[in-house]
Amino acid sequence: MKDDAKKCGPRPRYRFAIPAAVLCLATGLFGLNTLEIAPAKKPPVIDGKLDPGEWDGAFKMTEFKTFQPDYGKDPSQKTEAYFLYDADNLFFAFRCYDTDPSKIKASISKRDAMLSDDCVGIIIDTYNTMQSGYGFLVNPLGIQGDGIMDISGNLTPDQDYVWYSKGQIDDQGFVVEYRIPLQSIRFPGGKTITMRLGFFRQLVRTSEMASAPPLFPDKGSIIAQTQPIAVSGLKFKRVVELLPAVTASDRLAANEGRLKRDERTADFGLTGKVGLTNDMTLDAAINPDFSQVESDAGQVDINLRYALFFPEKRPFFLEGNEIFQFAGNTEEAPLIAMTHTRTIVDPVFGFKLSGKLGLKNTIAAIYAKDYEPDGGADEHPDFSVFRLKHALKEDSYIGAFYTARDVRGGFNRVVGGDGRIRLTQTSIASFHLFGSFSKDSGGRDISGGHALGLRYTLDTRTVSLDVGYQDISQGYRVDTGFLERNGLRRLAAFGQYRIFPKSKFFQRIEPFYWSYHLYDSYSNMLETFNIFVLRFQLPRSTQIRFEGILANEVFEARRFGKSGFGLRVNSQLSKHLFVNGFYRRTGAIYYDPDDPYQGDGSRANAGLEFQPTENLDFLVDLTYSDFFRRSDRSKIYDYMILRNFNTYQVNKYFFLRAILEYNTYRQRWTLDTLASFTYIPGTVIYAGYGSAFERVRWNGSDYVESDRFLETKRGFFFKVSYLWRW
Repeated sequence: MKDDAKKCGPRPRYRFAIPAAVLCLATGLFGLNTLEIAPAKKPPVIDGKLDPGEWDGAFKMTEFKTFQPDYGKDPSQKTEAYFLYDADNLFFAFRCYDTDPSKIKASISKRDAMLSDDCVGIIIDTYNTMQSGYGFLVNPLGIQGDGIMDISGNLTPDQDYVWYSKGQIDDQGFVVEYRIPLQSIRFPGGKTITMRLGFFRQLVRTSEMASAPPLFPDKGSIIAQTQPIAVSGLKFKRVVELLPAVTASDRLAANEGRLKRDERTADFGLTGKVGLTNDMTLDAAINPDFSQVESDAGQVDINLRYALFFPEKRPFFLEGNEIFQFAGNTEEAPLIAMTHTRTIVDPVFGFKLSGKLGLKNTIAAIYAKDYEPDGGADEHPDFSVFRLKHALKEDSYIGAFYTARDVRGGFNRVVGGDGRIRLTQTSIASFHLFGSFSKDSGGRDISGGHALGLRYTLDTRTVSLDVGYQDISQGYRVDTGFLERNGLRRLAAFGQYRIFPKSKFFQRIEPFYWSYHLYDSYSNMLETFNIFVLRFQLPRSTQIRFEGILANEVFEARRFGKSGFGLRVNSQLSKHLFVNGFYRRTGAIYYDPDDPYQGDGSRANAGLEFQPTENLDFLVDLTYSDFFRRSDRSKIYDYMILRNFNTYQVNKYFFLRAILEYNTYRQRWTLDTLASFTYIPGTVIYAGYGSAFERVRWNGSDYVESDRFLETKRGFFFKVSYLWRW
């Protein structure tokens, strides 16, 4: 929902908490003077201690102000941030004071899984273009999170960089120090260069987020409000990396009453990276390891109008993935992605080029020769993408796209452009226009289509407005991306008003409205969705919201009612316990193309995360869905998935994990266990075991339903890779 993109505060650790909160801003502070920073005379030791004299001469910031739950207030705890650099590294440190260190929330976890903790971080725009920035985050125990903040303020954990950190809790609060090798990031050439730097801190128990420099909603973008600094003498060291990987698996499946070997594989892959310049990187892979260490979490997979969307998890594609986002798309628009690399199934080889041409132009290109043994006319389709973004004034840009998926005798190609223009400090206009040209394998005719998107957003301290329009023709296809629906014209609108009461309990009250109104060109009918929400933000990173829905949907030239109501809540009840819940009851459609009918259904989700110690984490998640035919109130189905996620983090390098999932509809238990050692990104060892049990039995000729569970699948998995870096 639109409101989900606007909400702040910690979430379960499998979601990226701090960036989502930073995104809640549309901020900027133009007018800050560029500060010249001298190199360090002696690099600090990264040990989580601010030893006397070690940070003397560092650039220091102490004027932290809140941006959550309100802007420009003094935070409840004092923070000091430091920056130093030499020819090869950037150094950062935080002294985070706390009047009650026993309440500091921190855990020993794997990378990017600490973002519901108290933590600190920096955003650094090395090119001073206000288009994107590196994010490096650390919790009080030195556990890392990293990613890229894009032009809209989204900070995603897709990228993993090689850097070093240490943190310690003491009787004053906590201290963290970290070192970022310049070899791990891109930066422009020159004797003296200007960067932008921002510091921030999250305090979970008070629902506070604070930054230095301060962030305000009427000052432009987030990155534009960071502090310009001038640094000199940075050395470019050409990055050369080789990442060999060995994977092996052994899978068994039920066959004639017992488990028999279904597949045994052993594979070797090689991925390489070369820094062509300090701005441009070339990645190449031969038989790359695109295995997923963990399977996708179960989703309700019946009565679907659209295919399920699963996020990319494979490292080769994740790095630099943010550049393939495009402008002009409103919340929940049908064109979800122009580049969805999970459409590449099992590439034989691939290339990726990414970086900058000068300060203003960012490019990215991917080519992969895929392998799809069940792909029909061509088991080796070609996947190609090219992306260009040219930075304009402030955080505006204009861009171009080309995507192609070619098979023997057929193709799908898409060309077009997008752009984002900052109109004022609080308002932005954006657009995209893409044209597709497609030919089915073995066919003669070439079909075409278009996708147009227009969007206007306005954000102030108290008001947010978002209006957008999409026009997607019936002939539009994007085989490299993810498109839920074509043949439509859609108007979407969002409006929110924020109330900041003088109360310690109600930190913020947010009534808002979100809607879309859609014309379906296949049926020449209109559909609409309207949601009215009242949301409360409370201490302990708590949110409660009530929602009412007036909606209908067009399917197979018929209009069905989808009105209803809902409730959501999430809260960090204590240092050790986080809970969240969602329930919605609405009208629903049974998506049978031959005989659709009106129904009513409930969707619910509940989660509980318990962290009894710094090393242990237990997460229980329940997903539920049901459907009743409205005409006679008969139950058509109910579907529940219970998922138990248990992790013991021995130290920041090594963890043991067990995931237990039960699907009531499929009557299937699955168990996945994993032992993982990650020294640095790329240097990893994984060993896993998985098993599935179903309520069936072998009657001598076939598998039939049973009251008992039978093991129907078993698998072992092993992977080792080592990052060689010169």
